[in-house]
Amino acid sequence: MKKIFSLLAISGILLFCSCNNKSAETGAAGTTDAAVPAGGQENVKDDDSQKDVVKVAVGSPDHTTLVAALKQAELVTSLANAGPFTVFAPTNAAFDKLPAGTVDGLMKDDKKADLQNILQYHVTTSALDVSFLRDGMNLGMVNGDNLSISVKDGKTVLNGSATIVASVRASNGWVHVIDGVLLPPAKK
Repeated sequence: MKKIFSLLAISGILLFCSCNNKSAETGAAGTTDAAVPAGGQENVKDDDSQKDVVKVAVGSPDHTTLVAALKQAELVTSLANAGPFTVFAPTNAAFDKLPAGTVDGLMKDDKKADLQNILQYHVTTSALDVSFLRDGMNLGMVNGDNLSISVKDGKTVLNGSATIVASVRASNGWVHVIDGVLLPPAKK
């Protein structure tokens, strides 16, 4: 009889503990983990700290095309992480210089890999102030290709086609605003 009573007591305790674990998982408001918004570091609301490279771009009215492309290419979460990153950020006017229909074509789901390749060609995994960039330097970009740096009349030019027109320090690197879109070299 004592064995049966002990088994019932242990069963009751286990049942009670399992019910308490269930309520701990749902949280104080009774919501489950499914109610937590999806996404990564980019969803953290922080109005006090320095902005990361994504938040710098999002906060710029001159980079709405770049931000839309980053979202379409699913690169926002990656660039919101700790880094360090240097992002060469083309302005809306830079995207407008591309042949008509280019941006719209790249924003289609079946062109996501091409869009990712182009956008990753605008990022290196180092925090590089513009004063670090020297004439004749080559940078390895996230997509695996190299970018050439030249300095002409005090201006830093990338691949001979895009000029750095402004620079903004971010919490996870640098955003260098450029006046052209960088196109990766054709694969051999």
